[in-house]
Amino acid sequence: MEEISRSTFEKLIRDDRAKRESKAWRGTLIDYLEKVKENPTITKLAHSRIYDMIVSHGMYDITESDDPRVKRLYKDESLKVYNFFKDEFFGIERTIAQIVRYFHAASLKGEESRQVLYLMGPVGSGKSSLVEKLQRGLEGTEPIYAIEGCPMFEEPLHLIPRHLRKEFEKMLGVHIEGDLCPVCRFRLKDEFGGRYEEVPVVTVEFSKRNRRGIGVVPPVDPNNQDTSVLIGSEDISKLDLYSEGDPRVLELNGAFNVGNRGMVEFIEVFKNETEYLHAMITATQEKFIPAPGRHGTVYVDTVIVAHSNEAEWQKFKADHTNEAILDRIVVVKVPYNLRLSEEVKIYQKILRNSDFRAHVAPHTLEMASMFAVLSRLEPTPKCDLMTKLRLYNGEEVVEKGRTKKINVQELREEAKREGMGGISTRFIMKALDNALSESGRCINPINVREALINMVKDQDIPDDTRKLYLEFLQDTLHKEYLEILEKEITKAFVYSYQEQAESLFQNYLDHAEAYVNKTKVKDRNTREELQPDEGFLKSVEEQIAIIGSAAEGFRQEVIAYLWAAARRGEKVSYQSYEPLKEAIEKKLMSSVRDISRVITKARTRDEEQMSKYNAMVQNLLERGYCEYCVDVVLKYAANNLWKD
Repeated sequence: MEEISRSTFEKLIRDDRAKRESKAWRGTLIDYLEKVKENPTITKLAHSRIYDMIVSHGMYDITESDDPRVKRLYKDESLKVYNFFKDEFFGIERTIAQIVRYFHAASLKGEESRQVLYLMGPVGSGKSSLVEKLQRGLEGTEPIYAIEGCPMFEEPLHLIPRHLRKEFEKMLGVHIEGDLCPVCRFRLKDEFGGRYEEVPVVTVEFSKRNRRGIGVVPPVDPNNQDTSVLIGSEDISKLDLYSEGDPRVLELNGAFNVGNRGMVEFIEVFKNETEYLHAMITATQEKFIPAPGRHGTVYVDTVIVAHSNEAEWQKFKADHTNEAILDRIVVVKVPYNLRLSEEVKIYQKILRNSDFRAHVAPHTLEMASMFAVLSRLEPTPKCDLMTKLRLYNGEEVVEKGRTKKINVQELREEAKREGMGGISTRFIMKALDNALSESGRCINPINVREALINMVKDQDIPDDTRKLYLEFLQDTLHKEYLEILEKEITKAFVYSYQEQAESLFQNYLDHAEAYVNKTKVKDRNTREELQPDEGFLKSVEEQIAIIGSAAEGFRQEVIAYLWAAARRGEKVSYQSYEPLKEAIEKKLMSSVRDISRVITKARTRDEEQMSKYNAMVQNLLERGYCEYCVDVVLKYAANNLWKD
């Protein structure tokens, strides 16, 4: 066994080394020119490199999704979903589309190529994660060709003298932009006697950790700011050997030098002094930075991505002396996600990537996500926040037997700042951890809601916000979970729930169709013809408050809707028409409500009750509950759901 393991390790190491060595290349400028002739795209600039990296993973239109909620939500809106971001970012498709649009325009050498990409949003909305994703993407791209020994891994075409560039551009089919850095200029003259065609060229891989092509500028203490963090410095120890103007004293290791050919990230950008920001703007606008000391300027080709929260942005924007900088920034808002289904995916992803190994009961992440999304929504006179949450999730909301007709686009336009405040994903993750440390076994909607209530009470927030959050948790979500729980218990009680619902649906259709068309119903078993059963129709309709004269209109709507769906070739089931689906589910719930109540509340059960209770528990276990959380939720149901 040891031998197998050893050889497996060795093979993995050998294969990886061989793969890396196969990508490594070394030659002279002449050899490189031949490669450029074969493939001119290897000379692409930084913005093009990142844009090509994103689109190379593929994309599709959001309306091509199989999810009916997504189709309902986006209707005719054309919005591209990029596979590069798809598995890590949820519910911010518009933000990502804006980011890709910036890179596309910049890759065409438009004005954006000379502007800073600035991501602005609340804490934990994903700004840093988006930048990290771009950095990881760069690390996975093909190596670039660079002048060997250049501290800035610069483009070898910079070696071609200006008076010959037009001719070379014609021969190679490329545009040559930029000049040699002072170090390479000195080496060309000193080491190669000006014979630029002999200068060695090598392949270089991007690496954030090794500071190759990816520079990072953290916020620096204002009392101790030094632009050497950006542009490098002079090595004082070498001033004994060389004169101050000698390029050999240069240490071109600032973030801009390091980020040449790739990107530079500015973290919490507006915490820096204006001097820093001017250097940033010069680098993007002029594509030049000052060299340390008396060494002139250095050409840089880099994507500058900055990010901060909204408060810092507003403060910076309010100062009119910053107008020149503001004019050179492309602002992309990164709000919190507002789609419930996507919020659940965020926590699933975080838990998947963590060491969290506890059992997660059904609907736990859904309830936590509901709280997060509710806290981010702005009130509207058109509907309550729970309805707004459902509409934003692409769901159909039924009220008195009719689907609520509210334009989601209008709701969005009314609330311009929506998603820029509220509860962060980190807050929810802390609550999940707290719930686990309390129970030690599993997290479920009950202990997570309790953890959230305690955290909100302890949080340093305005009293009216705290009151609103507690109302969401103690009232809105409490009622919401009881509805979900009743449905869960019904499904556990009703033998083959799906079949029963389908049978009820078909039965309703038969009688409603006969009623609307004034014909008779043919019994599916005995084949005898019967009058439509109005009592049965009413027993379903009254579940969603369809009574009296409204019933006739409802039956006609159901038949017309389902007939149109069948004509379009859609499969018709009890879930096809939202109002009827709700009525059927409530009818099933009411049919088992009494037995559920008796069995879950009973302290002592007779033999028949015991067997039904055990069957229900078994059903819940098969539906993803564990023995601990089955016990917890059934006690909760007994105490809250069916009060005498």
